[in-house]
Amino acid sequence: MDQILNSIVVQVHDEIYLKNPLSSELGKKIINQSLELIAELGMEGFTFRKLAEKIGSTEGAIYRYFENKHKLLLYLTAWYWGWMEHHLVFAISNLNDPFEKMKVAIRLLVEGPENKENQYLDPVILTQVVTEESYKSFLTKEVDTENKNGYFKFFHRISKRLADIVIEINPTYPYPKTLVSTLMESTLLQAFFLKHMPAMTELSVKGNEKIDFYYELVFKTLKDEN
Repeated sequence: MDQILNSIVVQVHDEIYLKNPLSSELGKKIINQSLELIAELGMEGFTFRKLAEKIGSTEGAIYRYFENKHKLLLYLTAWYWGWMEHHLVFAISNLNDPFEKMKVAIRLLVEGPENKENQYLDPVILTQVVTEESYKSFLTKEVDTENKNGYFKFFHRISKRLADIVIEINPTYPYPKTLVSTLMESTLLQAFFLKHMPAMTELSVKGNEKIDFYYELVFKTLKDEN
């Protein structure tokens, strides 16, 4: 199983890139080294010039793969949600109880998969980048067009899977999509607060407080609607 998960390839929408970065060693170097640079500098400080210097190539070579750094961020965030969806499907495939499915899903969103290896992208650094930078991928003037073009399909797909679990738990609950999007957004935002603005949360990095909070948020909400 670990071998299968380690070799997951996320089929990112082909309009996000100009040339598939997984099709060459240079492309693979671009996405891997960009992760490290974005984690270090943030999207504001990250440039293709700096990336070119890091990988020993040229800006022109990078532009043959991605139109701009926004498209590169879209690629990385799409990969993250596709990777998470794969892990969710594997983790709940043998479960019948929707409560257990949701517990697994919450733990996945909060802590990430137990298997944190992938032969194409470093999931640990990818998670850091998504936590700190992913909002910049869709809080733009182009979001309507990009959404219509399917750039966020993996985000929508994992959300749909989670909403289906909510409906399994409580078929009469009227806001499954809203609850799920709140859950997904909050797990990223609280992870950001824990690292950078700890005064904004009572949660702790240690112990099960993060998990317990989301169990309470989700299960009490669904129970109160019965």
